[in-house]
Amino acid sequence: MDNDADVDASAIAFGTDGWRATLDVFTKPRVRMVGQAVATTLAERGATGTVAIGYDARETSPGFADELAHVLRVNGFDVLLPDRDTPTPILAWTVKDRGLAGALQITASHNPPEYNGVKFIPGDGSPALPDWTAAFEENLAVLDPLPEDEWGDRMEDDLISPFHDHALDFVDTDLDGLPVAYDALYGSGRGVTDALLEAAGAEVTRLNCVQDPEFGGGSPEPSAENAEGLVGEVSEGDAALGIINDGDADRIGVVTPDRGYLDPNLFFAAMYDFLLEDEAGDVVRTVSTSSIVDRVAEAHGRDVHEVAVGFKWVAEAMAEHDALFGGEESGGFGLPDHLRNKDGVLVALVAAAAEREEPLDARVDRLLDEHGEIHQDRISVDCPDDRKEPVLDDLETALPDALAGVAVDGINTVDGFKIRLEDGTWVLVRPSGTEPKLRVYAEASSAERVEELLEAGRDLVEPLV
Repeated sequence: MDNDADVDASAIAFGTDGWRATLDVFTKPRVRMVGQAVATTLAERGATGTVAIGYDARETSPGFADELAHVLRVNGFDVLLPDRDTPTPILAWTVKDRGLAGALQITASHNPPEYNGVKFIPGDGSPALPDWTAAFEENLAVLDPLPEDEWGDRMEDDLISPFHDHALDFVDTDLDGLPVAYDALYGSGRGVTDALLEAAGAEVTRLNCVQDPEFGGGSPEPSAENAEGLVGEVSEGDAALGIINDGDADRIGVVTPDRGYLDPNLFFAAMYDFLLEDEAGDVVRTVSTSSIVDRVAEAHGRDVHEVAVGFKWVAEAMAEHDALFGGEESGGFGLPDHLRNKDGVLVALVAAAAEREEPLDARVDRLLDEHGEIHQDRISVDCPDDRKEPVLDDLETALPDALAGVAVDGINTVDGFKIRLEDGTWVLVRPSGTEPKLRVYAEASSAERVEELLEAGRDLVEPLV
């Protein structure tokens, strides 16, 4: 066994969505330290009982899950493991449904195979907020086991079937004969999202639905680039809809016959419009997500709640407001009546239900006719991590009265600086939470105007780096 006492804990840091690192850093001794930190923090907060520990389809993930299970057991917690690699949202829903103390999921989500990671999920199934992750970093320590007769039990169970039963009841749709193409990107959605769609009556064509720890030589990111095979299946085959999940199936991408890979902002607006047909409620979106969602909300007399990037902030706002739906432009969406977390499995079923009622292409066309075209894009500006905060400090004093020829109408500082212009367009500058870069986003009514705004944003930021 590795000598945990000699491990450098400074390499462990919880970011936007847990701790991820390459496998030379994400090692068993460090994973055990994280497990001990979680056990200590749970005990400090009076939590007892069972902790669920899941894992994704990576080759190393089951072994890391076993390490966490051992640490939690020797700290007196019972441990529940799934009987196979399992999507993160199913683990989160299980925690909420069974009233567990919390969960740990071994996954690096959409990162390439040389990465792994760990996410903590509190007892309500929502993402962990900074008060949790800060406590974990403070409590990092080597294992200090209880006497063996005080160890918790280890149990395995099928977590997928109960989730399927719940999802079919929650969405309550009949997809009889609807042709759907599904791409698991070799991740944990295989045999889960496709099986759920099939159980609802869809005729499912499967792509990349075998386990491959190398993800076919790429990264399991549900992006337009990775959806080319799915686009071909939908455009050349009989499928009315294509669905693609990331590696741990908490995010979703959608393909339609007319548009190919559907802009996640347009998908967000279409799903919210569909949900509003049956139930009233506000919407929560991140600061980088398109305002087309705002226009849908306004048409239905509902409010929009804008939060910082990161689904944990979406989840927090969904709890604070009368929210029906929440999401972000990176493809994470959640329904709080089901789970205050992003869920690419259940949302896939909702997307198919929406397609059954009205083709997504027709719904999007209608929304654009009603609310006008909206285009969005982003660029990155290299910026060392230690320069991010100084650059933002300098940017605060360098903000112009006009940008790209239009007067500034207001500044939103919920996450970086979102510069709203008088013509309804905007530019957002914020630090990346995962890379040494600053992100510059822009939104306008044409792609050409977006390019102008992005260049203006780059010109504003680059001299400060």
